Amino acid sequence: MAIYCPEGTLATAYSKIHLFQLMDEHRFLAPGQARALHDLPWGCTGLTICYDLRFPELFRRYALDGARLIILPAEWPHPRRMHWRTLLRSRAIENQCFIAACNRVGTTQGTTFFGSSAVIDPWGETLVEGGETEALLTARIDLETVDATRAKIPIFADRRPELY
Repeated sequence: MAIYCPEGTLATAYSKIHLFQLMDEHRFLAPGQARALHDLPWGCTGLTICYDLRFPELFRRYALDGARLIILPAEWPHPRRMHWRTLLRSRAIENQCFIAACNRVGTTQGTTFFGSSAVIDPWGETLVEGGETEALLTARIDLETVDATRAKIPIFADRRPELY
């Protein structure tokens, strides 16, 4: 995945760190070796892909390093829609940041993908969510909400990483 600046230069690129062995990704792909966090015109943004959603440590690292938005393109199939929704909300709430997630729709070789692309705010509220068909979704987000949420409930200051 790549993010380009408005003038067309590459801002940052990311290769998926966690490969999904149930779909044999490890046979065809090499796992990424680094996180991708970049200050973009709208704010500090972290990049993740698909199965990375199941690894909260990656999202926490981004949040600790200043991410206010984390972007996640994915291919999550039925029947895991409830996992998708729950994990998106969890990652947003536990890291007090916005999550913008785009999930595939359609069917390929008998596997049906459910869509449900969404933008989730730092309180876990769904700002916009798609259905199971192609759609263009938009949401207006105020990244100051991240700062306000983190000030109201200062979870990062209360962490005790020496114990875990």
